[in-house]
Amino acid sequence: MLAGSPGKLIESELIQNLNPPCAIKDASWIKPGMSAWDNWWSGDVKMDMPTIKKYIDLASAQHWPYMLIDWQWYGAFNKPEADITKPAPQLNMAEILAYAKAKKVKCWLWLYSSDVNRNDNFEKAFPIYQQWGIAGVKIDFMDRDDQQMVNWYRRIIETAAKYHLMVDFHGAFKPDGIIRTYPNMITREGVLGEEYSKFSTRITAGHNTTLPFTRMLAGQMDYTPGGFLNVKKGEFKEGSPTQVMNSRCAELAKFVIYESPFMVYCDAPEHILGKPGADFLNDMPTVWDDTRVLGGYPGEYIIIAKRSGKDWYVGAMTNDAERTLQLKLDFLSPGKYTLSSWADVLSSPQSLTRSKTAVSASSAINIHLDTSGGWVAKITVNE
Repeated sequence: MLAGSPGKLIESELIQNLNPPCAIKDASWIKPGMSAWDNWWSGDVKMDMPTIKKYIDLASAQHWPYMLIDWQWYGAFNKPEADITKPAPQLNMAEILAYAKAKKVKCWLWLYSSDVNRNDNFEKAFPIYQQWGIAGVKIDFMDRDDQQMVNWYRRIIETAAKYHLMVDFHGAFKPDGIIRTYPNMITREGVLGEEYSKFSTRITAGHNTTLPFTRMLAGQMDYTPGGFLNVKKGEFKEGSPTQVMNSRCAELAKFVIYESPFMVYCDAPEHILGKPGADFLNDMPTVWDDTRVLGGYPGEYIIIAKRSGKDWYVGAMTNDAERTLQLKLDFLSPGKYTLSSWADVLSSPQSLTRSKTAVSASSAINIHLDTSGGWVAKITVNE
C-alpha cells in the first residue's frame, strides 16, 4: 500500500478489494451493530441469569441490537466433555432468548475453538443456534495462522453463513479482506485491545493512536472499547474493576476511529448508564458510507470523520501530549448543520463538556485535547 500521507492508507479499501466478490447470495440477514458484553468489567465471570439480563437491559437502554454472552455459558470449556449445544445448569436459554426478544435484542454466544472443532461439533451446533435465534458466534483461542488453521477459518465461516450466523474470531490472526467474500465474518480480534488493561500497562494513548495506522489497515478489529473508569496515566492501577488510562472523550472517539461492524462495548451497565458520554453511544452506527482522515501521524494523534446516512461523526485522539487541532468542515455538502460535541475537561478524565453550534462546510473550529485525551462530535443536517 502506498499513499502520500498516513491517513490515506486508512481510507484505502485495497485489502478487501483483492478478495473475490460476495459469495452469499442473500446477505440481508447480516446486520452490523453495537453489543453489550458481560465479561470484561469484572475480575471473574458471573455466568448467571440476573447478570445476563442486566446486560440485555444495557443493550436495550442504549438502543444496541446485541448482547454477547461470553465464556462458561455452556459450563466446562476446552475439555472433551464440553457440550456447546447445552447451556450450563444455572442458565435457562429459552428464558434468556425470550427476555432478549422482548427487549428487541439478539444474543451472541462465545465458544472455545477446541470445543467447536472436536468431532466437528459446529456442524450440529450451528443449526441449533439458528433455531434458537442466535445472531452470531465469538470463537476464541485459535492462536495460530498456519495453513490448516486458515482453512479451518474458512470452513467455520462458510458453515456459519449456511445457518445465518455472523462470526467474530478472537485469539485470531489479523484479517485478510475475506469479509468482502463472506461478510458474515464481521470482525475479529488480532489486536492488543482494551482487555489488556486488566493486567497490563501497555494500552497507552501512544498505542491507541498507532493502531489506526498499523493493525487497522488490515481490516476490522474487535478491540472492545468503552472503558468508563478513566484515569490519568500516573494513577492507573491494574486490576478489577478495570481502569483505562485516558480521558472519557478519547474512549468515545474509539467508536468512530476504530473499524468493527460488530462493535462490542466492554464496560458494566453501572459505569455507563446516566454517565457523561453515554448519550454519544446511544444508537451508534458501526458501518459507514464515507471515511475522511482529517489528520494524524502514528503514535501521535488522529482525527477522522465518518458518515452514516446524512449524519457525520468525528473522533479525535492524542497521545500523552496535550494538543489543539483545527477541524475544517469542508468535507460537508452545502447546507446548514448542527454540530454537537463532547470535549475533555482538563485533568478530570471522567468528565466532559457538551455543546452545540451551527456550522457549514466553510466552518473551522479549534478543538483542545487533554493529555491522553480525545474529542467527538455528531453533525446533523438542519432540515
